[in-house]
Amino acid sequence: MLVIVGYLVVVASVFGGYALMGGHFGALFQPLELLMIGGAALGAFIAGNDGKTIRATMKELPKLLRNSKKHDKALYMELLALLYVLLAKGRKDGMLALEADIDDPQGSALFAPYKEILADARVMEFLTDYLRLIISGNTDPFEIEQLMEHELETYKHEAEVPAHSLARVGDALPALGIVAAVLGVVHALASADLPPAVMGELIAHAMVGTFLGVLLAYGFVSPLASLIEHRVLESLKVYQCIKVTLMASLNGYAPQLAVEFGRKILYSTERPSFIELDGHVREVKSR
Repeated sequence: MLVIVGYLVVVASVFGGYALMGGHFGALFQPLELLMIGGAALGAFIAGNDGKTIRATMKELPKLLRNSKKHDKALYMELLALLYVLLAKGRKDGMLALEADIDDPQGSALFAPYKEILADARVMEFLTDYLRLIISGNTDPFEIEQLMEHELETYKHEAEVPAHSLARVGDALPALGIVAAVLGVVHALASADLPPAVMGELIAHAMVGTFLGVLLAYGFVSPLASLIEHRVLESLKVYQCIKVTLMASLNGYAPQLAVEFGRKILYSTERPSFIELDGHVREVKSR
């Protein structure tokens, strides 16, 4: 929704200012220039990416027009409570006691109250995979931490592929706008026998290409790439929270202190206070 609001502000500001200075919108209506710029940008996008990148970008674009999943304080409270429950049970009954819950989290009474976390298949896979490694007892904490780092790096790289592909298209659009403008000028100069008024109109139409290229790049395409990057970093924080909490537990900290480690790495806008988390953990313990 915010993407659409932003686009409306861009359009209203640019074209509203143009109207206030007395500009004529008919001069800006150049569908052939738009065809040249848009078609060239699409062709460059296809030529510069493989099928996997194109599919990932096309899959991501509709999500940008909708509100993304909220990584808010309530979600992190739920995540930290789940981590506390798992670690507390593992500390009390031994980590092997978690094996049945990890093998079938959808049917586990331990996971059942945490529906939002349970619904995220990728987060659940990350959590249960590393709990299995911890249960095995044959891996060094340093090695597990390194493996987590590599997986998170891979996740970030993969998730940012659509952002990078859109950013490259955004970088190319101003140049493609110049290409369209040059072709328009060539067309105008090839008609040098026309009256000066007509020549001026043709050149004005040609300059619209430069305008469209810059506007599409910085007003429409580049903001989408930036938005994807922000969402990737926001989603990555969930995995980092799990990682830090599990590593704190592996290094011997009690469950209540381990989740405090996880709380500390959250963004300040979503991070629950110590009192809020402590009260939530006490409520979970009482249940």
